[in-house]
Amino acid sequence: MDLGVTKKVIPLIEAVREIVNNEIVPLEAEFYREVEKSENRFRFTSRMTEIIEGLKEKARDRKLWNFWLNDTKFGYGLTTVEYAYLAQEMRTQFQAEVFNCSAPDTGNMEVLLKYGTDTHKKLWLSPLLEGKIRSAYLMTEPNVASSDATNIEMSCVKNGDEYILNGEKWWSSGAGDPRCSLYIVMVRTAEDINPKHKRNSMLLVPSDTSGIEIIRPMQVYGHDEAPHGHMHIRFSNVKVPSENLLVEEGKGFEISQGRLGPGRIHHCMRAIGQAELALELMCRRSLEREAFGKKLADLGANYDIIAECRMDIEQARLLCLKAAWMMDHTDSKTAALWIHQVKVVTPRMALKVVDEAIQLFGGQGVSQDTPLSKMWMLLRTIRLADGPDAVHRRQIARAELRQYSDMNL
Repeated sequence: MDLGVTKKVIPLIEAVREIVNNEIVPLEAEFYREVEKSENRFRFTSRMTEIIEGLKEKARDRKLWNFWLNDTKFGYGLTTVEYAYLAQEMRTQFQAEVFNCSAPDTGNMEVLLKYGTDTHKKLWLSPLLEGKIRSAYLMTEPNVASSDATNIEMSCVKNGDEYILNGEKWWSSGAGDPRCSLYIVMVRTAEDINPKHKRNSMLLVPSDTSGIEIIRPMQVYGHDEAPHGHMHIRFSNVKVPSENLLVEEGKGFEISQGRLGPGRIHHCMRAIGQAELALELMCRRSLEREAFGKKLADLGANYDIIAECRMDIEQARLLCLKAAWMMDHTDSKTAALWIHQVKVVTPRMALKVVDEAIQLFGGQGVSQDTPLSKMWMLLRTIRLADGPDAVHRRQIARAELRQYSDMNL
């Protein structure tokens, strides 16, 4: 099992790190200052467009684009392990978007690439690959426990050559972005059939379809995450052409599981990048600031805290790389067990590191003057996004118990 940095990816890591540190980070702060000044937080000002599109153009010109694709037709043909090292450098969704590597677009593009028809690919995959539009993935619903995908109940009734959708979705990440042109929507197309994993389907729905209403942006610890947003959306007799169905009825659960695996790895590697930044900030702060006549590094248990953070980061990184390797070299069912583990371990580790950094910064750590408070908020959210910790732990425990039991766990 080779988890090291390959010769192929070394220059890409260096190039991504250079553009992130020297060009993206300074403009990222300005971008979000523009959001705060805007009367409509989910509308791009000319300066916001100039910033993000200018950065994307630089990345494209340097051929730093679509790293996440494993094939060579559209991307670099990197392995999941190789891409993991790049994702670590792209710590935030904003930074990842500059390289066209941000969620939920990466997962949605994988769905279109794997399951879409030629028409689907022409309408939506091509402009997504070019970074001209954004997309959203609509699965979670307000009235059911959506961590169990078989609970999804949005009504989808076939009527001639159309499907009619009724119901509500929430936590629709990216749906607030004015550039969002496509929703991939999980719906219920059958009732009370077995197996229950065959009851749901997926449809491609243009975001401007009549009958779609954005009710509100969901707030994450009081923040609306503009302009990306996590929207609460109502569908009222929304008509979708039957050719917008992905594969066939009953394939929704299968498609969703294939989509979530790579995305979980991407989230985790970006979380490790955030933990690295938090540890860097913590170390610099501890050496620059004094209290009680000593540098902060020399007070209390700060040496031990810094050491524990470094060890925790390295352990999580190795687990993440092993999960990525399993995705590259085994089947999806085998790799899933490792993805479940890293999805629990990594956000929890990153939260701990960020929290320790906040503690060292004191009041400034919970303010807008450092990136730490926003990082903590987003990392806490990741412990729920793509499945809460409890669901992943359940799958890990079932696999462990199955070795010692004849029961069908």
